[in-house]
Amino acid sequence: MILSPSILAADLGHLAEEIAAVERGGAGEIHVDVMDGQFVPNLTLGPAVVKAVRRATGLPIDVHLMVERGDRYIDPFVDAGARSLSLHVETVPHLQRAVAHIADRGAEAGVALNPSTPLSALEEILPEVGRVLLMTVNPGFSGQVFLPSSLDKIRRLRETIAARGLKARIQIDGGVTGENVRAITDAGAEIIVAGVGAFGGGNPEAASRALIEACR
Repeated sequence: MILSPSILAADLGHLAEEIAAVERGGAGEIHVDVMDGQFVPNLTLGPAVVKAVRRATGLPIDVHLMVERGDRYIDPFVDAGARSLSLHVETVPHLQRAVAHIADRGAEAGVALNPSTPLSALEEILPEVGRVLLMTVNPGFSGQVFLPSSLDKIRRLRETIAARGLKARIQIDGGVTGENVRAITDAGAEIIVAGVGAFGGGNPEAASRALIEACR
């Protein structure tokens, strides 16, 4: 399991210290949630924050573009230091072109699905991506409760990837806690985004370590 703490839930006034803490706790990458106030009802972080994260850590930076026409923002985020980017299938009309462009820029391409978006939306693009991000809450805000139906969706996606002999890893985002993370990874998730679960308790290092230990 790769733990990917989301800085959306971190104390941005002490961002470097918060990132260092989750890194000591075993985080494998740092997750940046980008929202535009249109595709989702919140407005969050941009390339300048990714640059700040890049200065604060040597861990890979994973960017989740919860924005309309996320394909228009690939270059600014790669230039800022993103190692992987996930685009929502609901917002990008020419998804194959965008995925190819991410790969051409030397980053890992991912696609993201909202809870109500069926796995069938991935049929054509699945062979071309390195990860699939399944939203396990309705996107927009930290601290929401994990949707139980997501476990079956994770299992079905894992079966599809295995049956087709593909390489895509499953990433989940939303509502992860120490109580449900083992069930999530048992279902087939390999990359776990945790916001409040990593940063919300006042001790990001211990919280990150506990999430990782809960999967063992």
